Amino acid sequence: MKRFLKLIKRIMTILLSILLLLAITTFFYIRQPKFGKAPSAERLDLLKRSPHYKDGKFQNTHYTPDLTEGYSMFGIIYDQLFKDHPRRKPAGQIPSTKTDLINLPADAEVLVWFGHSSYFIQIEGKRFLVDPVFSGTASPLPGTVKAFKGTDRYTVEDLPAIDYLLISHDHYDHLDYETIVKLKNKVKTVICGLGVGSHFESWGYPAKEIIESDWNETISLTDGFKLHTTPARHFSGRGFTRNNTLWMSYVLQTPTTKIYIGGDSGYDTHFAEIGRQFGPIDLAILENGQYNIAWKAIHMLPEQVIQAALDLKARRLFPVHSSKFMLAMHPWNEPLIKVTELARTHQLPLITPIIGESVNLRDTTPIFPEWWREVN
Repeated sequence: MKRFLKLIKRIMTILLSILLLLAITTFFYIRQPKFGKAPSAERLDLLKRSPHYKDGKFQNTHYTPDLTEGYSMFGIIYDQLFKDHPRRKPAGQIPSTKTDLINLPADAEVLVWFGHSSYFIQIEGKRFLVDPVFSGTASPLPGTVKAFKGTDRYTVEDLPAIDYLLISHDHYDHLDYETIVKLKNKVKTVICGLGVGSHFESWGYPAKEIIESDWNETISLTDGFKLHTTPARHFSGRGFTRNNTLWMSYVLQTPTTKIYIGGDSGYDTHFAEIGRQFGPIDLAILENGQYNIAWKAIHMLPEQVIQAALDLKARRLFPVHSSKFMLAMHPWNEPLIKVTELARTHQLPLITPIIGESVNLRDTTPIFPEWWREVN
């Protein structure tokens, strides 16, 4: 009996030592610069005055559960680890091309997609960059959530000077530390949600170059451009802290065009409200991928993407948030297959370029080949 108790004591000591070592390692690991910095001082005072900040964190407009009723985190982890989910990533290479962005004609009005939710817009003489991720990963842990083959065609060095860098929220697949640090000398102005500016300041961006905003505000840019900050239904956070910064969507209004920049969002009434206030929208850029019925409150299913576009009174839809990172359990090309079929039913024109393709924003009649059907 004594030997047994000694063995149990030894095992418990070993387990506690391992847990302590993990805790110490984690403590120091999350102090790395890539995790950013929580809002403090004036930025913290500003976000506390937001009507969307309650009980120490930002809240969605309506109740938004992390998981759909009937699902559990344990069940989802078990499903991912032990059940078969074929073709979560492509066996072949994702097709891409390279547009010379630095030498674009000044009068060119184009959109270039970099995969997932990263894209470049040059319109009416202004250059916008949205949620750029060029590090090859969407995770702070080395060797995890790697980009699919063929999707890392571009680097920061391929970009021209950027007038406005727009950040929808601070998750790693939208706010990439390595990319942001390299962009520092190319970006004139950063626009983001409340609290997100703390990350940028900790990474060396001057406070005067950062505009933080709440929902339902209008930022006057130059030459008649306006950026309307609009709600999304999602969450935020880096490290172990959640919802201490605000997630956003935007309506970019130029003198002639309205573009909806959706970020990440579950379906909710805000799409119809934005459509009533700003519609019709010439181009809606909406997330379509990394979904699951288990987390449908924070990421839209394909049928909801179409409904959101209709709510926005969108003339064209550009579905993003797919084809670069494996963050869900569906086949990698299922989002594009489903949204294409649904859009056809609703006669909603789609923009579905390959990565790096230059899309002429003034051409409303292009036909895009269904490239995702040619990749295994």
